[in-house]
Amino acid sequence: MFSFSRTDNGLIGTWWWTVDRVMLFSFLIIVGIGVLMAVAATPMVAHRIGVERFFFLKRHLLYMAPSLLLMFFIATFDNSAVKKLSLFLFFASLVLMALTFATGTEIKGAKRWISILGLSMQPSEFMKPALVVITAWMFAEERKNSEFRGRIIASVFLLISVFLLLLQPDVGMALVTVAVWFGQWFLNGLSMILVLTLITFAICGFMLAYLFFPHVTARVDRFLDPAIGDQYQINRSLEAFANGGLFGVGPGEGVIKKHLPDAHADFVFAVLGEEFGFFVCAFVIALIGFIVIYGMIKSLKDNDLFTILASVGLLSQFGLQSFINIASTLHLIPTKGMTLPFMSYGGSSLLAISISVGMILALGKRKNIHYEE
Repeated sequence: MFSFSRTDNGLIGTWWWTVDRVMLFSFLIIVGIGVLMAVAATPMVAHRIGVERFFFLKRHLLYMAPSLLLMFFIATFDNSAVKKLSLFLFFASLVLMALTFATGTEIKGAKRWISILGLSMQPSEFMKPALVVITAWMFAEERKNSEFRGRIIASVFLLISVFLLLLQPDVGMALVTVAVWFGQWFLNGLSMILVLTLITFAICGFMLAYLFFPHVTARVDRFLDPAIGDQYQINRSLEAFANGGLFGVGPGEGVIKKHLPDAHADFVFAVLGEEFGFFVCAFVIALIGFIVIYGMIKSLKDNDLFTILASVGLLSQFGLQSFINIASTLHLIPTKGMTLPFMSYGGSSLLAISISVGMILALGKRKNIHYEE
């Protein structure tokens, strides 16, 4: 067991005594559960498509190692470094998102992935946390200097991001991006008239998405009327939860994952439900809720507006993504192909969420600590 002296002024020692270890260990617990689920869910998927049994597990661990190193590295950053990283990530992601339309891979009717050095990645995953930090930065700068048009700049960045997302199309991620952005604006100070106006626009936007995006129409219709269209995955998911009961059938003993195409990705929570049962699922949901609520309460006590807006935005994004995945798996909302942070298989998602968590830990570090001689 390693330890650091409170008088250790080195990079690692300083980081250890300033980082929020409650948040750190909470995230690491989810990482551990994610590895366990990769062991449980991926071999059956590999067998079904005819690759080596531990193909996906090895790749998951291969992505996990650099992702965690990146998370710990970013967690040592100060606010200035977080801003610079976000600026680089945002513009790089926009360029790559634009390139997906020319050279990207089309999967299930959407062009969201691009191949770089032989690795498939989804650039929009990296745009999300970057936009949150830049928005917080712009809002905070305008509060300091009323002549600085921070809200206009942030609005332009949002519109460009949403435009590219809708072209892919990825309506679900666009809605999450817009929701988090307006949440930050609300926290920064937004009149109730504008709040009601924006809610009206949000309802109209959803209706337009339903009318003009066929895949959105199909998903909503299937949710409202299960007799319409293919319900195979969601039916198998609900069957998995029913089989699991309170305590689960035991690690590795689940059978529904043999028939669930996305058992290792979008429906990994169903595998957790069957093999470990209701109480473990409830623990995971409670842990995610704790991270979001604890992190927000702590960030709202900060005196720096940028830290507040960026932290709340990143935590909201983490919570919304988790909610959408879990609610889709439980058929509480229309299905949406969104990963469960640290638990679903996917290199881009794992790297992006590690960057986001690294930023959360960096922004949440204790400041101005004085050590006793």
